[in-house]
Amino acid sequence: MQHIEIVTDNNRDNHVDDEILEYLNPKKPKSFFLFAGAGSGKTRSLVNVLNQFSLCYGYELRSHRQQIAIITYTNAACDEIRRRLNYNALYSITTIHSFIWELIKPFQNDIREWIKSELIKDISELKTQLQNGRSGTKAARDREKKLESKTKRLNNLDKIRKFSYNPNGDNKSKDSLNHSEVIGIGAYFISEKPLMQMILMKKYPFVLIDESQDTNKELIEAFFKMQNNRCDKFALGLFGDTMQRIYFDGKTDLGTNIPENWGKPEKVMNHRCCKRVVKLINKIRETVDGKEQVSRSDKTDGFVRIFIASCNEDKEKIEKEIAEKMSIICSDEKWAGDKYDYKMLTLEHQMAARRLGFSNLFETLYAVDSLKTGILDGSLPGMQFFTRIIVPLFRANKINDKFSIAKIIRQYSPLLQTKKMKDEKENQLLLIQKAQEGVDKLLSLWKNDQGTNGIEILKCIMQSELFIIPDNLYSIVSRNIEKNEDTKESSQNEVTDAWEKALLISFNEIVKYDEYISNKTSFATHQGVKGLEFSRVMVVIDDNESKGFMFSYDKLFGVKQKTDTDLKNEREGKDTSITRTQRLFYVTCSRAEESLAIVVYSQTPDLVKETVLDAKWFEEKEIFIRTDGIWINAANVNH
Repeated sequence: MQHIEIVTDNNRDNHVDDEILEYLNPKKPKSFFLFAGAGSGKTRSLVNVLNQFSLCYGYELRSHRQQIAIITYTNAACDEIRRRLNYNALYSITTIHSFIWELIKPFQNDIREWIKSELIKDISELKTQLQNGRSGTKAARDREKKLESKTKRLNNLDKIRKFSYNPNGDNKSKDSLNHSEVIGIGAYFISEKPLMQMILMKKYPFVLIDESQDTNKELIEAFFKMQNNRCDKFALGLFGDTMQRIYFDGKTDLGTNIPENWGKPEKVMNHRCCKRVVKLINKIRETVDGKEQVSRSDKTDGFVRIFIASCNEDKEKIEKEIAEKMSIICSDEKWAGDKYDYKMLTLEHQMAARRLGFSNLFETLYAVDSLKTGILDGSLPGMQFFTRIIVPLFRANKINDKFSIAKIIRQYSPLLQTKKMKDEKENQLLLIQKAQEGVDKLLSLWKNDQGTNGIEILKCIMQSELFIIPDNLYSIVSRNIEKNEDTKESSQNEVTDAWEKALLISFNEIVKYDEYISNKTSFATHQGVKGLEFSRVMVVIDDNESKGFMFSYDKLFGVKQKTDTDLKNEREGKDTSITRTQRLFYVTCSRAEESLAIVVYSQTPDLVKETVLDAKWFEEKEIFIRTDGIWINAANVNH
C-alpha cells in the first residue's frame, strides 16, 4: 500500500531543514540562500539543522578543531541562538562586527597599512573639495575640521602600538578603530589576502549569515569572492528576505543574483501572523518579487484597519480614539483602557520622544553627530550614569523602597566600597554617616515631587562625593558652579555645549527616556522591531513629523509625485525612497500576530484612500477617514 504523507502546518517546511543539512556535509559543502519571509521560523530551522548537524558531523569538525560560524545582527539574537543550541562549543555565534574583529585583530601591521592608505586617499579628496568649493560655508568648515583630524591621525599612526576595538562601544580613544573601519578592513582582507582566506576556511568551513540582506554589501561580496575561489572546502549559508532589507549598506540585489550552483530553499509558511495580515503583506510585496507566504490553518482571520486623518489634528487624542475603536472592532479590551497592551511603531525616535515627553533631552543630544548612536541605543556613558544609578534611586525613593536605595548606594558609592572601608577601619562610621547625609540631600531634591534637573543633581553629588561623576559631566558641573549668574558663554565644543543644555532640562525627561530605551513603554520604531512580534500593533505614519528623507510614505500612498531622481533610479534598477518605504511598510505590518491598526496622517486623506484601494491592500470596510472630528467608514461613504 502506498504511503501518503499528510502535510501539516508543522511539517510543511521540514524538507527545507533536510536540504540545509545536506548542504552542510563537510565532504561536499554547498552554499545556499534560504528565503525566509516574515514569521517563517528561520531561527527555528537554523536551530533544528544545527542540532542535527552536531549529531551527524560534530565529531568530524571537533577532530579538526573547526567550528561553524553563525553571524547574526544583534547581541540579543546571539544570546537567543546560543541558548537554544545549549551553548554548544561547536558553534561560534557572534555579531558581524565581533566576528570580523576576531579575524583581523592579529594582523596589526596590515591594519595600520590599510588605515594609512585610506587616510591618504581621504586627505587628498578633502583637499580637492576645499580647492574646488566655496570657502566660508558650513560645508567648507566641516571639511577643514575633517582634514585637520585625519592629518593629525595620519601623523600619529606610527605611534600606535596596538589597535583596539569594542563591538559594543563608542571607540573614541586614539588607538581605536570605528565600526565601519573594522568592516572595511575585514572585507578587504577576505577579498584580497589568500592567507586570510586560508585562516577563515581552516577555522570555519561553513559561515552562516542571518539577516544577510542587511549585511554590508562589500563584506557580502568579499565572502562571495572567497566562496567562489574555495568552494570545495568552504560554503556560505545566507538566511534572509530581501523584502526586509531596511538598512542602506546592504547588497541591493541579494537574492536575485545567487549563483546557479547554490541551493535556494524557501520557507513559505508564516507561523506568526493572522490570516488577514498574511494576505496584506503578500499584497504589499506583490509588485516587488511576487513571493507569497501561506497562513497557518490554526490562525484566526484577525483584523486589519487603516485610519486616515489630517496632519493638523491632535495626534495624541486621535491615537487614543483609534485604540478605543480597535478595542470594539476586535472585541479585545487590551487595545484600550488601563490594561492596554499594544505596540505603537513610529517612524523615528523623535516621534516617540514627543509622545512620551522627553523630546527636549533627545533632540538636544541627537543633534550632535558623535552622540547620535549612543542616545539611540542607550550607550552614552554620561547618560548611563543617570539610567543605571540616579533613575533607579529616584524610582526606589518614590515607592519608599529603602532596601533598594541601600543596595544602590552599597554598589555604586565610593564611600562604601570594600577596599575603602578596610583602609579606613577607624573612620567606617564616619563614612557611613557621610554616605547617609549625601543620600538624604540627593533624595530631598525630589521631595513633594518638585522638579529638578541634571545639573542640580550633579552639584549635590559633587558636594557629598556620594558617587563618582563621569569626567565629561564633571567638567560641565564644575563650570556651572564657577560661572557667574550672568555668564552663559559657550565652551566652543558642540559635545560639551549639548550636554550642558541637556543637563539643564527637567530630570523627568531622563526618567522617561530611560523607560523608552529600556523597552518599558508601548513605543518602538519601524526599523527597531524587525525580528520581533506583538499581538497588537499600531503603525503611525507621518512624514511631516518624521522629517526624514530616506523614506516617503507620501510617495508610497500617492500623495507626492516621484522626483526626477526617483524616476532615474527606477530606470537604472536602483533603490528609491518608495521602494525603501514599501519594504519598511512590509516589516512593520508583519509584526502583528492578531490585529493591526495603521494610522496615516496626511494633507490629502482621500488620495491615500484611493491609492490603497487601487493597490488592493485594504477593502473599503477596513478604511476609516476622520472628517469634522468624526471617523467615517469608507464603505458607508461610497454606498
